Amino acid sequence: MTKELSFESPSLAKRIKGMLGVDFYRLFHTPMFYIFLLISAIIPAMISAITMTQSPNGGDVSPLYSNLWQIVASFKSLYVIETIGDYANMNMVFIFGGIMVSIFIGHDYKSGYVKQLFTTHAKKEDYMISKTLVCAFAMACMCITYLIGGVIGGLLAGYDATVNVGSLIIAVLGKIVMSFGWASLYTFLNIIFRRYFGISIASSFFFGTGILIIGIASIVNSLSLPTVFLNIFLYGASVNANLSSNIGALIICIAVSLAWTVIYNYLGTRLLTKSDVY
Repeated sequence: MTKELSFESPSLAKRIKGMLGVDFYRLFHTPMFYIFLLISAIIPAMISAITMTQSPNGGDVSPLYSNLWQIVASFKSLYVIETIGDYANMNMVFIFGGIMVSIFIGHDYKSGYVKQLFTTHAKKEDYMISKTLVCAFAMACMCITYLIGGVIGGLLAGYDATVNVGSLIIAVLGKIVMSFGWASLYTFLNIIFRRYFGISIASSFFFGTGILIIGIASIVNSLSLPTVFLNIFLYGASVNANLSSNIGALIICIAVSLAWTVIYNYLGTRLLTKSDVY
């Protein structure tokens, strides 16, 4: 008698766990990760400590912010940037993070890792999920170092630290939650431009700055159209995570981040399945 050998396919959880182990090992053993953590701390510290704005009449200069926590978030939901101070907050992490993701994924293709991976590991969705989770973790860490650097810089500059603690916590959590949505978007963009490393970095930077969406928001605002629908586009709803936020803002960030993650992981998987991945 002969015995039939059956090979059971590993479950999704086991496959993802294996890929996450490899990706986290690569993340923690590359200087790039620590360089971007440092950048995320230094930039807000410098902005908080030394950035000044000149008065309209050309007279004395004054600090960019009136409150220490404005380096983290604005005081209200802003769909159109009113001053440079409204732009220079924790949303900048999504710019730094986009560049980091491009470098991290770009190395997969430049080193030949992807060719080897998909020769032995055919599940394209596993690649998208693993990359999204690892890159989201990296961006969440950047949010934390950004917070530390911004607070230190603001304290050194002598800013007023008065704040609604509950709203501040929600603002920080909301932006950290949005790291998952942004990571999925950047992973998808880098799948699209996988053969063009420079373009992938430029596209991540472009979308991270929100220039395109700010322009759309300006048009919508000028036409007196409802801006609430821009929540799903403008900074990934993180405009709702501000220093006046309540728990509803955090729920919006979670919902939008989850939607982005599902949509871009699906699109990225389809693209990898239907085209040459190398």
